[in-house]
Amino acid sequence: MDDASITELFRKRDERAIAELKKKYDKLCFYIAGNILSCREDIEECVNSAYYELWNKIPPDEPRDIKTYLCRTVKNKALDRYKYNSAEKRSSNFAVSLDELSECIPDFREGGGEEKALAEAISRFLRTQDELHRKVFVRRYWYGDSLAKIAEYYGIKERTAATYLFRTRKKLKEYLKKEGYQYE
Repeated sequence: MDDASITELFRKRDERAIAELKKKYDKLCFYIAGNILSCREDIEECVNSAYYELWNKIPPDEPRDIKTYLCRTVKNKALDRYKYNSAEKRSSNFAVSLDELSECIPDFREGGGEEKALAEAISRFLRTQDELHRKVFVRRYWYGDSLAKIAEYYGIKERTAATYLFRTRKKLKEYLKKEGYQYE
């Protein structure tokens, strides 16, 4: 079933919408949450919670791209769970990539209503980047892949992937400053 049909099922409040969404995107959702969390139960809870949130938000929300909408929801749920879990203990592979991004992106999860504008600015910036640099950036900071996994995926050395990420973060920081994001 295509995404438009799934979205239409949500609009009609047809429970098959969740089943079709799971059938199509469950593996991707588990992948995203699994790169942030290590506990299988936490991963399952985040994914199921994301499906429930979509059920409650569509309608009135009208996502243009249900896949991106779902992935963002799963990622946010997993980040919330990660923050909750790490309040007591400080260890996770995903913490490294969050720390890397904190150097160049203001904390937009605190509210203030600028999240959408910031996301659009980051998207505009990424569209100006070389395709491989952009893909490496997205694999690291959207999907939460390790440097080793990125290097293997694109047939480059880990050090090269790290260099691409460093340079892209540096350019992003400068770009966001020009866009008016001052956060230091």
